[in-house]
Amino acid sequence: MSTTTTRDLARPAPAKPSKAGPRRGLRGSGTFNFWLFTGPFLIGLLIFVYVPIGWSIWLSFYEARFTVTPSTFVGFDNYRFMLENDNFIGALGTFTVFAAIIVPTTWALSLGLALLVNRLRFMRAFFRSVFFLPTACSYVAASLIWKMSIFNGVRFGLANTVLGWFGVENIAWLDNPNPPWYWLVILTARLWLQSGFYMILFLAALQNIPGELYEAAAIDGAKPGWQTFRHITLPQLRATSTAVILLLLIAAYQAFDEFFNLLSKTTWGRPPLVELYYTALGDNQDYGAGSAGAVILTLLIVIVTLFQGKIMGFGRGDESK
Repeated sequence: MSTTTTRDLARPAPAKPSKAGPRRGLRGSGTFNFWLFTGPFLIGLLIFVYVPIGWSIWLSFYEARFTVTPSTFVGFDNYRFMLENDNFIGALGTFTVFAAIIVPTTWALSLGLALLVNRLRFMRAFFRSVFFLPTACSYVAASLIWKMSIFNGVRFGLANTVLGWFGVENIAWLDNPNPPWYWLVILTARLWLQSGFYMILFLAALQNIPGELYEAAAIDGAKPGWQTFRHITLPQLRATSTAVILLLLIAAYQAFDEFFNLLSKTTWGRPPLVELYYTALGDNQDYGAGSAGAVILTLLIVIVTLFQGKIMGFGRGDESK
């Protein structure tokens, strides 16, 4: 009888540790992948954003007429010139009023559209696309449609045609500052163009509100409608509302396309950017004064934005609500 035991059986040799080095290439280096995908974007951001901003600030302290490489340092003379320019100061004041009108109007319209779409039980995607579609339209194209078709000053314009049915005489919407009917044209064009985008932001925020909050409110006796909107929906939208208002404020002071195309070369109703355009690229081509005006406008946007963010509680944590 064989007396061989399991200890006498041949055991497999232990596997030797692999001597292969770390993997190299696109999948082996996280740092290389990071710079590969973000490098072109950062380079473009540096060349087309930060370098022009720094160059503009530098030009604002020099006498720069018909040249972007000046040699005469003038200190704050360009800033003093722009702050004493009645047209520029008037544009800043006018667009502070414009922002005070267009920001709450767009906020209310966008939120209202989001609430309506969110309550739909069918064709929600269709109406969401319909309201968002104007966002894809160019401001220049929309301005020309508003100017040449809807608010044309002759009786063949859509607005004058409708008013003519009620016996109202033709209105020169864009040719006369008294009364300032041009504001109606500009406000309606901007509302049509940007409300859909902010509606999407509100719609996403509405869909993230837990349904349990409304169920608990119903158990506590809260009535659906204004009561739940005021005490549940609106507080839950605080962060989104703050972001929307800040974006609208910045966009209001940066308005250019619709004003430039609707009002052409009129001296009334110019936004700050149009005024800076004629200052820097007009007959004198005063790049120094234009750069100083751009810095002033930027500082005003920053101050207004920070003030609005402070009021809305931007950046506060949940414990500070």
